[in-house]
Amino acid sequence: MTVMSEPRLEKVTVNIGAGASGQPIENARTLLERLTGGKPVTTKARRRDPAFKLRKGDEIGAKVTLRGVSARTFLDKALETRDRELSARSFDNFGNLSFGVKEYIDFPGAKYDPKLGMIGFDVCVSLRKPGSNIAKRRIAPRRLPRKQRVSAPEARAFMEREFKVKVGE
Repeated sequence: MTVMSEPRLEKVTVNIGAGASGQPIENARTLLERLTGGKPVTTKARRRDPAFKLRKGDEIGAKVTLRGVSARTFLDKALETRDRELSARSFDNFGNLSFGVKEYIDFPGAKYDPKLGMIGFDVCVSLRKPGSNIAKRRIAPRRLPRKQRVSAPEARAFMEREFKVKVGE
């Protein structure tokens, strides 16, 4: 395998869906800041949904995007909460995987805070191969060749090799 065909960790996105604005959003932002050390941004509703009493533009959650060394260390800790086991359904065909952590107290180093309550979060991981920026560049974007895309088996092999993850059915 050449250097240009090996997948790499592009980013880790940590998301908490609070569902309502106000105190739940502030609790989510506080928790994300403590766990990741990054600055959280607020996510907003894209469309109106009367069943959940949401209007377009309502604040409904918070997220943090991590890259580089901080992404790697956070992902390592997050996988500890899952005992380094992931389902095969966690992987998609585009080099992404995601899993949830039901309670933040399962996270290594996190202590229970009665002000926050019990909150869970989602971890989304994006893998890319070098050279994949040709599809995202502003001037003269090109279609990404099939060999430069990260497939689900390649993503599984990367996670097993780099993070010692066991992928089940």
